Amino acid sequence: MNDKRYEIRLSGSGGQGIILASVILAEAAGVYNGNYVAQTQSYGPEARGGKCKAEVVISSTPIDYPKVTKLDLLLAMTQAACDAYFFDFKPNGLLLVDSSLVEQIPTSRVVALPFTRIARETTGRELSANMVALGAIGRLCPMVTLKNLEISLRARIPPGTEQMNRKALQAGANAAKAVKISSLPRSIIPEEEEI
Repeated sequence: MNDKRYEIRLSGSGGQGIILASVILAEAAGVYNGNYVAQTQSYGPEARGGKCKAEVVISSTPIDYPKVTKLDLLLAMTQAACDAYFFDFKPNGLLLVDSSLVEQIPTSRVVALPFTRIARETTGRELSANMVALGAIGRLCPMVTLKNLEISLRARIPPGTEQMNRKALQAGANAAKAVKISSLPRSIIPEEEEI
């Protein structure tokens, strides 16, 4: 069995739901996709507005070190987060940014999607941008499926918000699906999947 380790860092500012998105991702990849998973998080002293990051390591074999060492995918929801957390990036890694908020991009291996705008247009709430981004990750990460992300999402979000969050998740997946295939590494070419 080949050891397949995939390392993701989600980053943004406090109040954007980065930690919740990472917990949903880790649960979907581990509990529902059957992988080994380690999830860690850190954030500044500010309750809102300060930089925060969460890391999810997904592996087909037991994880001996739970932290990111070489990033396969970095989600940056703000320019400050992109600037601060774009280290340990693999040469063939993928940077996923909210083009509504990130303008200076440090690599050509990028998928830039307007998560905040998509959230506003789809759900009427910019706060669902984290779920839009999670939907894009579900389309671009080979270690998790959109279906399992939705199952995990339903278990973690407040009652009464299921429809809004599901719409946001699907909108992000649809936006990532529209990305030109030639710009993506072969290992993350989107598959046909709806939730």
